[in-house]
Amino acid sequence: MIKKLKTLQSGMSLVELMVALVIGLFLTAGVFSMFSMSSSNVTTTSQFNQLQENGRIALAILDRDISQVGFFGDMTGTDLSGATIDNVVPAANDCIGSGLNNASLPNNQPANFRFLWGYENTVSANVLGCLASSNVKPSTDVLQLKRLIGPSTTPNGSNFFVSASNSKAVFFSGLLPSESEPSARTWEYQHHVYFIDDEDDVPVLSRKNLTKNGMNNDEQLVQGIENIRYLYGVDSTGDSTPEQYLAASNITSNIWDNSGLRRIVAVKIFLLVRSIQPDWSYTNKTSYSLGDKDVAPPDDNFRRKIMSSTVYLENPVLIQGL
Repeated sequence: MIKKLKTLQSGMSLVELMVALVIGLFLTAGVFSMFSMSSSNVTTTSQFNQLQENGRIALAILDRDISQVGFFGDMTGTDLSGATIDNVVPAANDCIGSGLNNASLPNNQPANFRFLWGYENTVSANVLGCLASSNVKPSTDVLQLKRLIGPSTTPNGSNFFVSASNSKAVFFSGLLPSESEPSARTWEYQHHVYFIDDEDDVPVLSRKNLTKNGMNNDEQLVQGIENIRYLYGVDSTGDSTPEQYLAASNITSNIWDNSGLRRIVAVKIFLLVRSIQPDWSYTNKTSYSLGDKDVAPPDDNFRRKIMSSTVYLENPVLIQGL
């Protein structure tokens, strides 16, 4: 009689089980490490893309506005000293800068109307009172621009307009000026003030706009613009080329008024763009240079990027004095 042999079955020993567990732990740790690195790379790439895009949009807005500063239709290239204010109530909450003729609308003072003017907030003694209620970030530049918006148009009564010929400009806020010339065309008048608003700890490039109700219309343009610096290119030889770039604090009254031999013919813009959200795996210990100004390492968890642009001022009012 043949006996059936029992098949012996044996499991893993304790040592083998522990070795398998250790190997599994290493494999799991590797998978989680790869996932963490991939997630960190996605965050870094996303934030750098955001920095680039926000800076690009901000520069596009500023470039276009600054390049057209001083455009006054058929009177472009004059100092507007003979401009007429027609049935216009001074703008409410007006942005009045330094100088004898630096409000939203020109006055009868014997000085040139300032189309371009700026300063560094909390550093300069000359500031715009209209920004008192705004949370303007300290040590950031403020810039005000005045020009007409093309093409010529028909006034709608909602904003300020200028009826301009080659010898006369009439500012008005109704549907028609009380006096005009047959050759005059009508343009919408624009007064912008750019500043950095630090409301709710998120820096924002903001802008005040002149409307019929005055300069009390704040517009938030681009988030993440933490600091801004303007350097003004000054031509001292009459060749329309800047020989030097100066901060607002070094620009004299004659240069702002465009009444001397030295003219502002270009503006350099430096932006310090900050990510909207922090990255807790990153500590920013980098110092930054905004033209002539250095920014100390912030020692926080936000990424930043410097972006810059140079804008040449093409309108004759800034390169040709009368």
